[in-house]
Amino acid sequence: MTSTLNTLDTPAAVIELPRMMRNIARMQDRMDALGVAFRPHVKTTKCAAVVQAQRDAGARGITVSTLKEAEQFFAGGVVDILYAVGIAPHRLPHALELRRRGCDLTIITDSVASAREIVAFGRAHDEAFPVLVEVDTDGHRSGLHPEGDELLQVAMVLHEGGMRLKGVMTHAGSSYELNTPDALRAMAEQERAGCVMAAERLRAAGLPCPVVSVGSTPTALSATHLEGVTEVRAGVYVFFDLVMHNVGVCAMDDIALSVVTTVIGHQPEKGWVIVDAGWMAMSRDRGTSRQQRDFQYGQVCGLDGAPLAGYLMVGANQEHGIVAREDGIDGDIVARFPIGSRLRILPNHACATGAQFEKYEALSADGDTQAWPRFHGW
Repeated sequence: MTSTLNTLDTPAAVIELPRMMRNIARMQDRMDALGVAFRPHVKTTKCAAVVQAQRDAGARGITVSTLKEAEQFFAGGVVDILYAVGIAPHRLPHALELRRRGCDLTIITDSVASAREIVAFGRAHDEAFPVLVEVDTDGHRSGLHPEGDELLQVAMVLHEGGMRLKGVMTHAGSSYELNTPDALRAMAEQERAGCVMAAERLRAAGLPCPVVSVGSTPTALSATHLEGVTEVRAGVYVFFDLVMHNVGVCAMDDIALSVVTTVIGHQPEKGWVIVDAGWMAMSRDRGTSRQQRDFQYGQVCGLDGAPLAGYLMVGANQEHGIVAREDGIDGDIVARFPIGSRLRILPNHACATGAQFEKYEALSADGDTQAWPRFHGW
């Protein structure tokens, strides 16, 4: 059953399909030109229809952040899956179950203690888990230093313990903190060089390392070459968002996800429009507050998706959003945004906003929408 933006119940998470397909083609074309496989991170969307579009464009395998994602996409026919979060011991039985059912699931680790847990469980169940060792190339989060002793120790524990040491992976999450082409290119090279160095050290020690996996949306779109890399991972590029706009890797009209909301009231003396999308719809993510341009809870657009310059969602309660001019009170606010009129809000962080909804409304070029389910949880 199809609807339109005027007939949807609100708030609604809307994917503008022409934009999404353009984003998918842009990334896949870039990876093809750089000569690497592309393994999209599907945590952004958790949606089978979106992932199918990525696979149709040429993606090879997927990256997930939860084993529930692995379950859902394996059930939908995706076999080659990387679970790109350090494996907790209590999740090894679930990983084993997926592999025994035919899923080619790869797990990751970044410590000797975790590697030993994988080996002990694998040996006890006669399973040679495929494992990547996570490398820290930017001090952002997890991983081992590419020049550190522990990198070799972890790899040795896995290899000598009978697991299938597949290689190394890294994620330059600090790229989200940058905003110039030169800085992004430098971070992309830092990510590449650090991961390749780790791979070379494993090989020099006589250890297998067929996979060298790197990626984030900003570095994937900024790398000038990827010598020594076998695959790239990126996720939010499929929708983009205001954080990525501030980073400088997308234009406003590349952002494919928005929230449609209805005007339900006014506070004229404050210059406020009250809408039915609060933080339960937009999320509490204020990622742009740390960047050069703060979009508060989101950029306000007309129902046609065109940004309304100067208007932001400036506040949010659970089910109420506050729309206002960012530079003062608009005396015509009531007439400009009458009760029952509809707006679209571009999100700070597409992953967080998408996670608030059980489905997307996929908006085609002809103005019709179709419900695309997504899933939640771990």
